[in-house]
Amino acid sequence: MEHNLGRLLLDRFRWVDAALLAGLDARLGVRFTSAQSQLFAELSMEGSRQADLARALGVSRQAVNELVRSLETAGMVELVADPDSARSKLVKPTDLGARSIEIALEIFGAVEGELASRIGHDSLAFMRAGLEADWGDPASAFGG
Repeated sequence: MEHNLGRLLLDRFRWVDAALLAGLDARLGVRFTSAQSQLFAELSMEGSRQADLARALGVSRQAVNELVRSLETAGMVELVADPDSARSKLVKPTDLGARSIEIALEIFGAVEGELASRIGHDSLAFMRAGLEADWGDPASAFGG
């Protein structure tokens, strides 16, 4: 059965995410969830507001709050005062969280190397070129 491109992209995203999570577990001994890793992908080293994280992830503030609490309990993030708003706090990686980001970047490099060995360097280069291309505004493709 042939799958549409959206499904193929989602499946391959999940493959990369599973490789990342396995690598983080092996290197740090920490079991991240996919949702936690996606939050980390949006997290600024200087700190991010939970509302901004929720918007970037396309989830509710409550969902982000739960993710932040779980990451805070694991020692990966901390809540710090927002210098621009006395009422807000920023979510900021701890030293361990920052180390996990460094390790994640190393793992992504290893995943690309493994992928090149599995599908070929040329296929990987073509895939990268297509993904890096400017696809334009998605709404404009459908009259929006």
